[in-house]
Amino acid sequence: MAKKTANLAVISNNSFEATKAVNLQHFDISSALQTTLSFNELIAIFCKKIENLIPHSAYVYSNPEFGLEMKSGVFTQHYCNYALKVEQQQLGELKLTRHYRFSEADLKLLESLLCCLIYPLKNATLYQQALKMAYTDPLTQTHNRASFDDSVKREMSLAQRGGNPLSVIFLDIDHFKSINDTYSHSCGDFALTSVAKWIKENLRGSDMVFRYGGEEFVILLSNTDSAGAELLAERIRTSIEHHTLAYDMNAIKITASLGVSSLLADDSLESFINRADEAMYESKRSGRNQVKVAA
Repeated sequence: MAKKTANLAVISNNSFEATKAVNLQHFDISSALQTTLSFNELIAIFCKKIENLIPHSAYVYSNPEFGLEMKSGVFTQHYCNYALKVEQQQLGELKLTRHYRFSEADLKLLESLLCCLIYPLKNATLYQQALKMAYTDPLTQTHNRASFDDSVKREMSLAQRGGNPLSVIFLDIDHFKSINDTYSHSCGDFALTSVAKWIKENLRGSDMVFRYGGEEFVILLSNTDSAGAELLAERIRTSIEHHTLAYDMNAIKITASLGVSSLLADDSLESFINRADEAMYESKRSGRNQVKVAA
């Protein structure tokens, strides 16, 4: 009987130590994840923290809501995949890979450790959603003027540092006031959302479109020279011209005037933007529904 009691005590102590170790692991991971609201950093920290507990050779994190797909490591045959969610909030999907199978014990431990990641991801999601709302034009669902101001500074810095081309297109809907006056402001809103949609349909994944103000849009093109920007501007102009708006039994034709400028070695932010703006107004002065390229 004494021996049995001793064995039970050992089991109890081992269980206590195991629980304590798991709690310490959770605390360590949770503490590290409280330091950032960046999806990239959260996933990198989490995968680094668990690499000794759940060995893996690579990870992929995707989050369709924010257009994210992050990959790191060497991808191999075996993997485990988890859709992350809390309180009906989708938080993306995490996939780990390695060259040998994940055991049931590995998966059980990983599921326990993922609990540390869920709420930091939720906080990051709420933060990114707030940023998205702050930088999105509610009518056209394009980026807004504040977003452009931040983005153009960043892209100019990257282009100048790396010696890469950068171009911008200014677009203004022709005779927009007459659309509002003739058919109503509701029709004007419909025209704006339609033009935004037609612009997006012609862009690459890396291109960014902004509602600059009123009926004016700006398209920011990284790694694009003047010729490439002019070609895209002409494609957008043609797409708008070839569409017809149907509003309250009215068929409405829309055109736009566009101006293009490409970043020069001695450009300031103001000169880069002003040359595209001036080229757009030259398009209007020259008869509208055309593309002009700044000298």
